[in-house]
Amino acid sequence: MSEPHTPQAGDDRAKDDDVVALLTRQHGDIRNLFDEVEATEGEERRDAFRRLVRLLAVHETAEEEVVHPFARRGLPGGEQVVEDRLAEEHAAKETLAALDEMDTGDPQFMPQLLKLRKAVQEHARAEERYEFTHIRRSTDATSLATMAKAVKAAEAMAPTRPHPGVESGAKNVALGPVAALMDRTKDTVRRAMGKD
Repeated sequence: MSEPHTPQAGDDRAKDDDVVALLTRQHGDIRNLFDEVEATEGEERRDAFRRLVRLLAVHETAEEEVVHPFARRGLPGGEQVVEDRLAEEHAAKETLAALDEMDTGDPQFMPQLLKLRKAVQEHARAEERYEFTHIRRSTDATSLATMAKAVKAAEAMAPTRPHPGVESGAKNVALGPVAALMDRTKDTVRRAMGKD
């Protein structure tokens, strides 16, 4: 029997030259992984949950380094839009960190997972409505492609675990080895966007 495989952004061989399309596809991938965690048990659930944690970490790192800075500068009311998204991300990371400490067979795991799923889905809808739509309207194809390239760079460098309280580069400084990884991610993203 083959291992279950949840498709990830890029598996469909799409060009990934539009940051909004790429991140929206990742939202779909995240929903699919939640489904997979809910539908499995034992080792399969643990494996699906590990993949979910990694994708959430990659996705949020990319947004923090690429999307939020653009939104702050380029969208009307961008500062407040980003602050609202960061508050949502922080709450989700706290729930995810609690889940990450549990065994997937723990009776409290599924209720906590469902709480996380609700928070993540609400956050994704808010991003799509308040950030992504406006980003697409306010920038050109070249900028969308540059940001997509930076998101792909973040995917390659992102930590495998999310850390509550790391919603900004400044907060990364106090985290030791994770901070080094986040700094490398930030540097990679900046190089990919031609800002070094």
